[in-house]
Amino acid sequence: MKHTNTAPLISIIILTCNQLHYTKECIKSIFQFTKENFELVVIDNASNDGTLKFLETIPQTYVISNKINKGFAGGCNQGFRAAKGEFIVLLNNDTVVTDGWLGKMLGCLTNIPSVGIVGPRSNFVIKPQAIPSVPYNTMEDMHKFASEWSVKHNSQSFAVNNLSGFCMLFKKGLLDKIGGMDEQFNPGYYEDTDFCMRAQISGKKLLVADDVFIHHHGSSSFKTNRHLRTHYIQINSEKFNKKWNTKKLEELSTIIEREKPFNVKRHFVPY
Repeated sequence: MKHTNTAPLISIIILTCNQLHYTKECIKSIFQFTKENFELVVIDNASNDGTLKFLETIPQTYVISNKINKGFAGGCNQGFRAAKGEFIVLLNNDTVVTDGWLGKMLGCLTNIPSVGIVGPRSNFVIKPQAIPSVPYNTMEDMHKFASEWSVKHNSQSFAVNNLSGFCMLFKKGLLDKIGGMDEQFNPGYYEDTDFCMRAQISGKKLLVADDVFIHHHGSSSFKTNRHLRTHYIQINSEKFNKKWNTKKLEELSTIIEREKPFNVKRHFVPY
């Protein structure tokens, strides 16, 4: 699709670490269902399964190849530095986007000035973004479900105090205000919660676009090693609690109010 020079550029940032079959499915869905003016920024964390060779064939894509795995936060920060767009989407490589996904999320973000980050609904995601029981078993049925769900919930959204990093949309200008991802949470877990908290401390709201459904295969990076996943969740939970002087995520709203106003020395994370 041709775009005018005035169409804002959206940088879609994807991290990869093997799982080539998921990456192919994800990127195929992006080109099929994204009408907006976009660039792909892909950070590959030391794949050895042919992912890099595949990425070289994809148009309008900038690829950063890491020889070592720099984790989710580290890779995101590389993507932030490389992104040229006015808007940024963080998107897991084990997702499948659906018709109209980006336009509807952009509407949520731009129609209300106080909104800082927007996320979609999904089958595999934290509450309350999750749709607990989805009625599909194939991708064809998934797209049908997503379309019907979108019509039923057209232009609906709701506020939350946390969003999953599997799919987030925000203005690049937000990074100038709150910084990037905190790399103390590498290789994964809690960096997205930390990012969302800092956005809210800065005065921005988080919204779920209720009319956008994106399929998420879920935790593909850690599926082969559940013990490792549990380990990182525990370690980063402790880091998160220490950083924010809390004992449980249920206290997020209290912490956010306690930490206001935004203090650059305490809350900004250089990237």
